[in-house]
Amino acid sequence: MFLGIDLGTSGAKLLVTDDRQSVVAEAHAPVASRKLPAPWSEQDPQDWIAAIEQALSQIVGAHPGLLGQVRGIGLSGHMHGAVLLDAADNVLRPCIMWNDGRAAQECADLTARADFEGVGGNLVMAGFTAPKLLWVQRHEPEMFRKISCVLLPKDYVRLWLTGDHVAEMSDAAGTLWLDVGGRAWSPALLEATGLTEAQMPRLVEGTEASSRLRAELCRSWGFAPDTIVAGGAGDNAAAACGMGIVEDGAFVSLGTSGVVFAPTKTFRPNTKQGVHSFCHAVPGTWHQMGVILAAASCLDWLARIMGRDVAAMLTLLPERIDGPSPVRFLPYLTGVRTPHNDPMAQASFHGMTAQTDGADLVQAVLEGVGFALKDCVDALAAAGTTIDQAYAVGGGSRARIWLQIIADICDVTLLIPERGEYGAAFGAARLAQAAVAGGYDPSLFGKPAVAQVIQPDAGRSAAYAEAHRQWRRLYADA
Repeated sequence: MFLGIDLGTSGAKLLVTDDRQSVVAEAHAPVASRKLPAPWSEQDPQDWIAAIEQALSQIVGAHPGLLGQVRGIGLSGHMHGAVLLDAADNVLRPCIMWNDGRAAQECADLTARADFEGVGGNLVMAGFTAPKLLWVQRHEPEMFRKISCVLLPKDYVRLWLTGDHVAEMSDAAGTLWLDVGGRAWSPALLEATGLTEAQMPRLVEGTEASSRLRAELCRSWGFAPDTIVAGGAGDNAAAACGMGIVEDGAFVSLGTSGVVFAPTKTFRPNTKQGVHSFCHAVPGTWHQMGVILAAASCLDWLARIMGRDVAAMLTLLPERIDGPSPVRFLPYLTGVRTPHNDPMAQASFHGMTAQTDGADLVQAVLEGVGFALKDCVDALAAAGTTIDQAYAVGGGSRARIWLQIIADICDVTLLIPERGEYGAAFGAARLAQAAVAGGYDPSLFGKPAVAQVIQPDAGRSAAYAEAHRQWRRLYADA
């Protein structure tokens, strides 16, 4: 048996799989949220541990003795967060999260200090870890001086599980301190942020064994004493592992944020358009991502404004969308990464009249996210990665009408997996299985069977191409 733990922004999801990768148990527990003024976003790492313990209790209650059969644990989690520890591994302050935009000024300063684009392979963006640390150095200097180690969120979970400070390549690449091509910490990039390699965790590949479970936790939860904890992956790389998007293929994710993901055999950055170029979770492989910070969360926002739940709101739409809405929506509720790298970008509706109704607004939101994903597809194409088809995943992918809109806008064929469970927790369990087996084995990372294929409509794609050009000008004119 293998346990996958995925630390999400809103909750922790746990899966147990058997040797054939069938799911035999699962559990979910929410993570407490903290209300802060935009653009701040923080969480208490102890709340992550509480959520994981709650999920473990669910599995123990439903499947007594199952955890004792687990041979390996894989970890996944939201990227870029800054967990600051003192010399005794005490958390110094709440984690500054991936969607926190407070460090916009620090981005410009770091860009001038070192070759983050060339070595780190990515633009210095406020959501990444490095500018957060420069912000702490400037605004909380006493706190900064106490830092003994900086961990990413899932690696703080690993510290709780094992007592060891370890990170893996896919998540470490999102700190901006990694030499992404060389898959090692960069002393020059760390120095630009006032840090050293001594304050960084040890690095492993995602399919490697990083440590073993602490004896105390083995006794508390009934795990075997030699349980391995794999390197794991950042959330998107873990989801890719769950879908077999390891050496080829692509996926589009409609979660809180939106992602277009494709693996590459070499390190191929495109910093001019805000493409994320990171290490993959398996050795000798990289990936490119286009990222928008608000996707399905835009629907949640509109539902709250309209006083409906999302499902009821979608019923306002006709069964078939024949073309673009007369209303345009910029989906930048929490800024934007690809292609503009603008943490202060704002969302807005355009083209409303006295005749505009709720259905127009719902369609505009679906299309606005689709246009933003089209920006990502175009940015990856400029970096040498053409996407003709992609798996569709994430909570938003359950809305088939939205997938048709995205297929039409992006002119990409979307594949819906036959089974629903190919997310980050499943990928983490696969990485645990690989670590127990001794390392990366392509046979462990097969692609899912396809339940449905959504083809783009040529006529609508042409109409959306013109609408996308108009939509792009709205940001330029803002």
